[in-house]
Amino acid sequence: MTSTFHQPQSKADADPRRWGALAVLLIASFMNLIDVTIVNVALPSLQKNLGADASQIEWVVAAYVLAFALGLLPFGRLGDIVGRTRMFLIGVGAFSAASALCGLAPSIEWLIFARVLQGLAGAVMTPQVLAIATVTFPPEERGQAFSLFGLSAGLAAVAGPIVGGLLIGWDLGGLDWRPIFLVNVPVGLLAIVLGWFVIPRPPGHPDLRNDFVGIALFGASMVALVYPLIEGRGYGWPAWCWALMLASAVGLVLFVFWERRMARLNQPQLLSFSLITNRNFALGALVTTIFASGIPAFFMVISLMLQVGYGFTPIESGLTNTPFSVGVLVISLISGRFGAHYLRVRLAIACAMLAGGILWLHFIVLGLGDSVDHWTFLPPLLVAGLGLGLGFSALFQAVLAGVPGRDAGAASGSLQAFQQVGGAIGVALVGEIFFTRIGDVAELFKSGPAVVHATFASATATAFWYQIASFSLVMLLVFTLKRKSDTPGTPVHARPPMPVEA
Repeated sequence: MTSTFHQPQSKADADPRRWGALAVLLIASFMNLIDVTIVNVALPSLQKNLGADASQIEWVVAAYVLAFALGLLPFGRLGDIVGRTRMFLIGVGAFSAASALCGLAPSIEWLIFARVLQGLAGAVMTPQVLAIATVTFPPEERGQAFSLFGLSAGLAAVAGPIVGGLLIGWDLGGLDWRPIFLVNVPVGLLAIVLGWFVIPRPPGHPDLRNDFVGIALFGASMVALVYPLIEGRGYGWPAWCWALMLASAVGLVLFVFWERRMARLNQPQLLSFSLITNRNFALGALVTTIFASGIPAFFMVISLMLQVGYGFTPIESGLTNTPFSVGVLVISLISGRFGAHYLRVRLAIACAMLAGGILWLHFIVLGLGDSVDHWTFLPPLLVAGLGLGLGFSALFQAVLAGVPGRDAGAASGSLQAFQQVGGAIGVALVGEIFFTRIGDVAELFKSGPAVVHATFASATATAFWYQIASFSLVMLLVFTLKRKSDTPGTPVHARPPMPVEA
């Protein structure tokens, strides 16, 4: 690995190994993204294998997303401090080790803990990927390099459900769902070995500091919000659940006051106070959180309905969901041609497609009998997938259009964190709706197949109302965002958004 670093300004002085370095970055990024999309297909299998209850199944998804969200900003800054390549390799190694812990989990509690570690490791690795690519490639090649990240994300969305279904269906060595995690270990080790030799080493900035109090306040507030949303149903919504959610609100207020103090003292801030007080960014963070909250939970309930309620195999479930991922991939290949034109209109159209596609699917699910024709799922899922891809390509640009250029990088990283927070909150809320309608699964299955089918279909259709409402709300809120920045020369984007679970 190179001991010195020179940021190229043209192809002539660029590192000849830069495309090899990009390949390693893409391998690691793909490993992380496919792991996000692959888990939903495995939920029914690991629930049965580990004897998990409804709340624990939600935690398998939410623990990773929440840990990932809370780690993005502090670990991104830590990469700036100690060196991004070092943090990247540490992140890949930690992600591989955490994946092994997931695959070897003897209990659901072990798996949830390992998923927290896996989310934190992903947060160590992910912020460094685009940062390294940005300073490794000369300006004329960066667009081409970044386009490959978009393609990789789209391919991961398509491949995840299919690969997950195949690995579980093959039951390699009698391991059932475990290979979906264990496969990351050799891939991660390969990325570490190759990365050590080919990735340049941008220097760190030891003079920078992290905002540890801000990290603690924001992290504790998010956990205090998500924990009772997931666990409240099982405990009958006691007073401590409401007290925790109130404490979450108080914690966020304290976080704002702390960031204001740090800004006044010119000290490091987890979330720049200038962004907190920027109306367009504050509204954009809310829009991003709501927009991103629907999809992870959407596929959680579909997978449970198809596999637990209707007896689909994992591969059948994965293939049924594939049209959505294909829609995301197709639109990701052409969204760059739209540029920064008509951002709010594009986002509104995307939300209309998402709400309309899921409403269409809602009525299909309501009409299900004792069997499912997966072909009827194809049109609405494809429409919704096209909407998600179109929406995310415009969302970050629309929000960042009202942010001064000096804050564009910090704003983009912060929006990615809010995107993941939204996913965790959505899993908690939709899980509450879905599992409340399901009730006691053991008692339900004593009632016969017809009642099981009808109950799972009804619970899924009811849960879809969350997505329909949230995307409809974003469709209205988006027109309150600014059309363009008031600051001349403000870039419309600093880094692309990370995809959500599909």
